[in-house]
Amino acid sequence: MVPSENSRENEGDGKVRSLDDALETISNGCTLMFGGFGGIGTPPTLVEGILQKGVEDLTIIGNDTGFPHIGIGRLITAGRVKKVIASHIGSNPNAGQMMEQGTMEVVFYPQGTLCEKIRAGGVGLGGILVDVGIGTIMEQGKDTVTIDEKTYLVEPALTADVAIVHAKKADPFGNLVYDKSGRNLNPLVAMAGKITIAEVDEIVPLGDLDPESIVTPGIFVDMVILSRGVTWEWVWEKTPATE
Repeated sequence: MVPSENSRENEGDGKVRSLDDALETISNGCTLMFGGFGGIGTPPTLVEGILQKGVEDLTIIGNDTGFPHIGIGRLITAGRVKKVIASHIGSNPNAGQMMEQGTMEVVFYPQGTLCEKIRAGGVGLGGILVDVGIGTIMEQGKDTVTIDEKTYLVEPALTADVAIVHAKKADPFGNLVYDKSGRNLNPLVAMAGKITIAEVDEIVPLGDLDPESIVTPGIFVDMVILSRGVTWEWVWEKTPATE
């Protein structure tokens, strides 16, 4: 039986919480790390909840800024974000405009470097060494290390106050199974939050998940909430313009 969204920590519920419980951990000015790629794998119910709660001045960390009305892009469009750390923002013109106007700070990293910085934060490393960016503006203000006559940039690890992820299934202990490409950065993000909240499409009883299919062990997850589903229209679902 799937627990009610409003269930508290009753016997057998484990880490299952309500949306309101989850939102209590997300406050003005916090650093929020999110899973997703172009909105796929970004938790829609949590994004909607953050909007409705009125949280602002967020620093967000993730692969991209979604689209103007899809995924994490909804928070940017609503003016709730003061700083973005991402690999690109090209699919969200609102993010680009805010960056150009100076109303939102944007820090870029190559996608692989960003993923590794998040992974390093999740496993407790202080940072990583990369050769991408040597001899470019990316080197400015960065420490360097030479190993075997090769120079590397020192990139500090990334962590967040709260990490939010989306998965297909969870059990009450917070073990997660993802859905195809919705997996993307979610397993890395799940490890890197001081508090990690997993929004899932289905909560199954303990023992129902195939252990070989579990990608994120429950040890990394603090709360599990039941998803209300996607609240936006995907880009490929839009009706083509007619003449």
